[in-house]
Amino acid sequence: MKLALGPLLYYWPHQSVLDFYADMADSPVDSVYLGETVCSRRHELRLEDWLEVGRVLAAAGKEVVMSTQGLIESESDLKTLRRIVRQTGFRIEANDMGAVRLLGEAGVRNWVAGPTLNIFNPATLQLMIDAGATRWAVAPEVSGTALAEVRAALAAPLETEVFAYGRLPLAHSARCFTARHFNLQKDTCEFRCLAITDGITLRTREGEPFLTLNGVQTQSARVHNLLGDLGDVRGKAEVLRISPQGAHTHAIAGLFRATLDGTLSPAQALADSRALMVEAPCNGFWHGRAGVEQYVGA
Repeated sequence: MKLALGPLLYYWPHQSVLDFYADMADSPVDSVYLGETVCSRRHELRLEDWLEVGRVLAAAGKEVVMSTQGLIESESDLKTLRRIVRQTGFRIEANDMGAVRLLGEAGVRNWVAGPTLNIFNPATLQLMIDAGATRWAVAPEVSGTALAEVRAALAAPLETEVFAYGRLPLAHSARCFTARHFNLQKDTCEFRCLAITDGITLRTREGEPFLTLNGVQTQSARVHNLLGDLGDVRGKAEVLRISPQGAHTHAIAGLFRATLDGTLSPAQALADSRALMVEAPCNGFWHGRAGVEQYVGA
């Protein structure tokens, strides 16, 4: 199985981003997704900067995929999207239907159907395949059983990518909840996300972690972690996606690679990952249960 590093969902300072990807250049991941997918106000890296990072990673032997924004809100967002579609150096991950349409108009036939396209049945997935998709990044809430059923209904096999590690991206909004947290308007947010490496944890009245605020994106508080489930994941996907976190991403990728190579058991890998995580693990969605659950079987 291949390992993929998903797009950076947080807003980090320019040099921190460059340092992160320099570290990931010699990591065991096979593919790296680049680009801003959450908020168009995040400008520490412009498209030219992402493309340069991509060239460095490609020279290190990584497959590079340019990800498009999940929520297009303005003409400037569309302008950036069109430039991503026009570039020919790297494969593209489409994260909204506007990107799918532009890829079709440009005649691009080798792109990734991103997790925010809301593909939950074989008919919808077949539409993406007919439009040129050659890889499907599954929405995190799709269970392993449902995934197997969709794949079985396809006329031909399709490379499938499962979200295997990271805080679950649950929803996007036109509102910025991080700005609201600081009593600021979205358009005058002072870029407060820059000082928050892994989002803001939202807690219940009892003090339990509930959600994570990440600008216009809402994430889970717990960290989705399929290390302990890799035996079940095998055969249902060809690629595992690891979402970047503020620390230990390289080490997490190493645990996944060691487990896939058979030098570490899934149970031991999960246990070893606990000290590297920003919050407790969960895997409920994979088992068709509430996403917040950590299911260990009957």
